[in-house]
Amino acid sequence: MRNAFAETVTQLAEDDTRLVLLTGDIGNHLFDTFQDRYPNRFVNCGVAEANMIGVAGGLALAGMKPLTYTIASFSTTRCLEQIRVDLCYHRASVVIVGVGAGLAYAANGATHHACEDIALLKALPEMTVVCPGDPWEVQELVRAAVAHDGPVYIRLGKKGEPVVHTDQPKMTIGKSLIVKPGRDVCLISTGNVLPVAMEAAALLQRRNVSTQVVSMHTVKPLEQEFLRETFSKFPTVVTVEEHSCKGGLGGSIAEWQVERQLLGTQLICIGTDDVFLHEAGGHEFARDYFGLTPHKIMNVVLSRTCKKQNAKQLELVR
Repeated sequence: MRNAFAETVTQLAEDDTRLVLLTGDIGNHLFDTFQDRYPNRFVNCGVAEANMIGVAGGLALAGMKPLTYTIASFSTTRCLEQIRVDLCYHRASVVIVGVGAGLAYAANGATHHACEDIALLKALPEMTVVCPGDPWEVQELVRAAVAHDGPVYIRLGKKGEPVVHTDQPKMTIGKSLIVKPGRDVCLISTGNVLPVAMEAAALLQRRNVSTQVVSMHTVKPLEQEFLRETFSKFPTVVTVEEHSCKGGLGGSIAEWQVERQLLGTQLICIGTDDVFLHEAGGHEFARDYFGLTPHKIMNVVLSRTCKKQNAKQLELVR
């Protein structure tokens, strides 16, 4: 994903001389081409992320188009006040890019985990929150974010994420994508767990559970019309995210569902637990710990849907 971002932002800078890239002392080699072509529009702000946000806000208010890039936990929790006051309050058009979101930097410990960033930023007025599902989505959504009027947070994985879509999708902020059709269960994924959701759907399909997979790349604003159609069509909706369900995609859809009293559809939220991960291990270890693997997602869906079916049968018997 980060390579797709670097390539896209370099292409955009060729067409728009107002585009400026700021980094928090990471990704320097990743942006070698950008620096060679546009040396006056690349700024390494150092390990001073809050200051980087303030600089970006000033540039935006002066008519430039700044993007900031650093590790997701440092892009958000470390400088939440600056994002709130310097960007959102002024509706400054800054694109905040958080790389290695969720558990991608698992081996570095809890300081580098970003499982609360969606919850924090979606609560801020004027903020748009976007989580691409694969490198092709990154390319399209970066272009859309740069053209957007107002602050945008783009939540990226790290590297090596596979392309999920068979063709380059046409994408709009706020419009979800049906990646795989189905009729029994709808898996709604956001961010870099889209490939995991696709594998889980394939496993469910082998057990005769027709499973639709959706990339809901925009968590704020939620696509309400799509959700209305989904909740009217599917008996079970499952959200999958590499983020806490509290305040993440699952929490957002749960709030939406309760507000509209659409309680006939079972909603299952799968994400990280409300705990810190104290054990050491890589990305796949951390995903397994929190149940974010295809087999564990499949097991949760099967166990919960079976319970619902059994409950209905008991009602009929009574």
